[in-house]
Amino acid sequence: MTIKISYLKTTSNKSSSNVVLFVDEKFDTKSLKNYVSNNELSYISDLLKTSDLKKNIFVYELNSKKKIVLISIKKNLKNSDIENLGAEFYGRINYGKNTEYFVYSDSVTSNKNIFLGYFLHGLTLKSYEFNKYKTKKENRAISLNVIGKKNKPSTQNQIKFKALEEGTFYARDLVSEPGNILHPDEYAKRLNSLRKDGLKVNIYDKKKLKKLGMNALLGVGMGSVRGSYLVTMEWNGAKNNSQPLAFVGKGVTFDTGGYSLKPARFMEDMTYDMAGSAAVVGLMKSLALRKAKINAVGVVGLVENMVSGVAQRPGDIVKSYSGKTIEVLNTDAEGRLVLADALTFTEKKYKPKFIVDLATLTGAIIVSLGSEYAGLFSNNDELSKRILIAGEKVEEKLWRMPLHKNYDKLMDSKNADVQNINYVGGAGSTTAAQFLQRFIINKTPWAHLDIAGMAFSKYGGALNSRGATGFGVRLLNQLVEENYE
Repeated sequence: MTIKISYLKTTSNKSSSNVVLFVDEKFDTKSLKNYVSNNELSYISDLLKTSDLKKNIFVYELNSKKKIVLISIKKNLKNSDIENLGAEFYGRINYGKNTEYFVYSDSVTSNKNIFLGYFLHGLTLKSYEFNKYKTKKENRAISLNVIGKKNKPSTQNQIKFKALEEGTFYARDLVSEPGNILHPDEYAKRLNSLRKDGLKVNIYDKKKLKKLGMNALLGVGMGSVRGSYLVTMEWNGAKNNSQPLAFVGKGVTFDTGGYSLKPARFMEDMTYDMAGSAAVVGLMKSLALRKAKINAVGVVGLVENMVSGVAQRPGDIVKSYSGKTIEVLNTDAEGRLVLADALTFTEKKYKPKFIVDLATLTGAIIVSLGSEYAGLFSNNDELSKRILIAGEKVEEKLWRMPLHKNYDKLMDSKNADVQNINYVGGAGSTTAAQFLQRFIINKTPWAHLDIAGMAFSKYGGALNSRGATGFGVRLLNQLVEENYE
């Protein structure tokens, strides 16, 4: 489905047009006389008398060529409520033969700033679908013509929303790609193309990583015929040389578990084990497209965790970029190895104001929080608070989980500085975060988002159909926009 939004001064023939009008929560129709005929107004008013006015949307089919859509604007709507309303509207127009609608902005009854912008943003986000590999595609497009002098989003706000949509869709596209297409070599190639958006991209291949001593990351990719990479994406939008904001993502393009082999059932879902990196990439693209007035860097580790005669074994010991040694007790706890090197590298090279990492890191977080919240772990209360607030505002919710020295000691190894799993059992997400924290060497404010339950939806959500969600892009953009620009 393609959504085309145009801003017009006048409409053609209203009598044969599909009309979208906004009313208050009581569905007061007095204000609609400027947009519909007297007969149509009388017809709608009569139907409303016997309707459940708790609903948000009513669609009246006057004939085969014309619909009138009434959208109720409740009191005290949050921006996320407005986005959800737009998504609900999309669900009502996604079917049928009608493909063109005229949205009258002057009928908006809300004094909420940028109401129509958020409404159309939610609609657009909901419209995403991944049908790249289907031979039979429904090439259907819906045109929304916004008419009126009031309540239209400014050009600046239109750019902001479009940038967020493109960044989110880019992240969803990456997560949706199968493992045979989006392997580390192809992934790195695609990221190189982001230079056209204004990002400075550096690609560290296996040779460069070996020279740097990133043996934890390289160990994960040893079993694959594909390369292993660390890719940095820099956006310098601040007027000064201020410390950048840093975002780090796990990019395991396919995860077999290695020699600690995963069960065959649902292994196909492991194509989305790079969703953390996709969120970072989508965020960086959005920041660049909207010309964000901050300095930021995105860092992603790209590997493929496979089984072969040269793959990493349980019991192997590797020396990380930080200099710390790691005993690999389980090759399926690979994401934390990738992040260990990426985190230390980011902290050392960029000396950022903070670091936020995202990863589909543990199944344990799904046991704890399901698919309603992502897990948040942090060494900094202020950063945590800001992330939590940002998540609430865009409905990408997080729940703060504990870090504690008693969990940390469970990661001590008898043969190396640290082991990659805890053998005592329990607290799998927390001990994974404790492992990562050991690689924040200089106590930089840091937050880890375990998004295993949020990156992919089997049944769809408010702003996405089933499949990749792009979780994290809008959350982190909100964090940046609200606190650092």
